[in-house]
Amino acid sequence: MIAAFIICFLFSNQINSQNNADDTYKNRAESFYDLVYSLYYLPNYNLFSEYYPNTNQPNINYFNDGEKNAKEVSFLWPFSGMTSAINVLYKIDKNKYSAPLKNLIEAQKQYRDTVRKPAGYQAYPTRLEKSDRYYDDNGLVGIDYIEAYSNTKQAHYLKDAKEVFEFIISGWNTDLEGGVTWLEGVRDMKPACSNGKAAVLALKIYEQTKDKYYLDWGLKFYNWMYTHLRSSENIYWNDMKTADRSVLKTAWTYNTGTMLQSAVSLYKITGKKEYLNEAQLLAEGSYLFFGKKQTDGRISILDDPWFTLVLFRGYQDLYEVDKKPKYIDTIIGNINYAWMHARDDKGLLFKDWNAGSDESKTPKWLLNEACIVELYARIAILKNKSR
Repeated sequence: MIAAFIICFLFSNQINSQNNADDTYKNRAESFYDLVYSLYYLPNYNLFSEYYPNTNQPNINYFNDGEKNAKEVSFLWPFSGMTSAINVLYKIDKNKYSAPLKNLIEAQKQYRDTVRKPAGYQAYPTRLEKSDRYYDDNGLVGIDYIEAYSNTKQAHYLKDAKEVFEFIISGWNTDLEGGVTWLEGVRDMKPACSNGKAAVLALKIYEQTKDKYYLDWGLKFYNWMYTHLRSSENIYWNDMKTADRSVLKTAWTYNTGTMLQSAVSLYKITGKKEYLNEAQLLAEGSYLFFGKKQTDGRISILDDPWFTLVLFRGYQDLYEVDKKPKYIDTIIGNINYAWMHARDDKGLLFKDWNAGSDESKTPKWLLNEACIVELYARIAILKNKSR
């Protein structure tokens, strides 16, 4: 009787310990969302600042026409990072995050441009100025909408996702046998960032609607990427130039991440093992290409935080199919190290998760902080499923 009691007690303690460990990730996701919201939110606009602190902000260099000064509110790309994060938090606590999800999705509409046809999302809020429309930005917005639809089943989110997709495919042309460019109206190259996100969006819409139109488009984007930008290292290069078909052999984790997501989606949709095999090749290829051993023995995936998050999305999708934890565990180890060793006095994380230099006084970019919320929320969901 005593032995049975001891066994029961030990088992109960083990379960409680496991639950506490899993709750750590949920608590980190929620507390970090609150922190980012408190530091970046601009109530007069219902939008966010590009950096914290929002004085003496660095110039921004992620545009086609060179550097720009940071402005009074953030551009669309980092804003979308908050929308993506709230979509995952919603999966953790529907009641708590229902209103914030609705608010952020509606706030994102401030970037929607209906003057130019077809309607699409521009880089900066339309009520503040006219700006360019990027196909990769629109891919992110479309994914935000289809995730919101998946969460809530509210039909207007599906309508919004479809509208964004129509804008993206309006940029498809026969240069380089297909694909879309980076920026509307500029046909100098076809990048992985636009086409990979379009593939993810099309396949996500198909998964929700079973409308073959979106599966066909998903395959078109996937096959174009595979034919034009896949490397022998089992990763994806940045872009192909229209003028001479030369490939810019710069690699970012997120471009492999979107194609990893797409390969897993196609495996689940079609049941064809070739897509699962491809996903596994991309997972190992990205691990070998981007992973670097640190002095303490850890393997660190070296790239910008949000880029690494997108790769994690692919790793997560693959893990949920093949149950091999190597890749997700690597990034979980990376972010946990950063949580302990790479934060400033406000609690914001450094861009370099290995804390290779002191970034305690460096302005922190919204996207690099928003992605921490999403990453920890995703980890919390994974840990909860494994209980």
